[in-house]
Amino acid sequence: METTRHFTATTFVVHDGATLLHDHDRLDMWLPPGGHLDRDELPREAARREVREETGLAVDLLAPATDVTPDFGRELPPAEHVMLYDVDRLDGEVAHQHVDFVYYGVAEDRALTPDDGEAASERWEWFDRDDLRTHDGLTDEVVALGREAIERVASRRR
Repeated sequence: METTRHFTATTFVVHDGATLLHDHDRLDMWLPPGGHLDRDELPREAARREVREETGLAVDLLAPATDVTPDFGRELPPAEHVMLYDVDRLDGEVAHQHVDFVYYGVAEDRALTPDDGEAASERWEWFDRDDLRTHDGLTDEVVALGREAIERVASRRR
């Protein structure tokens, strides 16, 4: 069986020592903003678009330093992490996967204004480092990446 793979982008948005997560109704878990790349999008563009659509926030993505100057084309700033998720199985085999580009970003404020059709602002919550560690219902991965995002943003501002 052939596995279908879709590209997605996720952003751990940080403001004032906390990261933004929402209670995802369909998946029944807390997740940062994110979603599928459109056909004409690069991963960083999709990450910013998804944050804007889902939360109304403009986000400045952290960009790891790179020093490659290609003769042809251009180097794309890498994501903080690239994850592979099994989404669906059929007859015991993986049928659908997401290749997820994970970014860390900074928001200037916490004023949430999601687009129509997106999760209501009351489904979003800001989690500081301690909240991430003590809140029931967060996956180990969300806790680790959320804490890492908060640290990376804090170290960038020092």
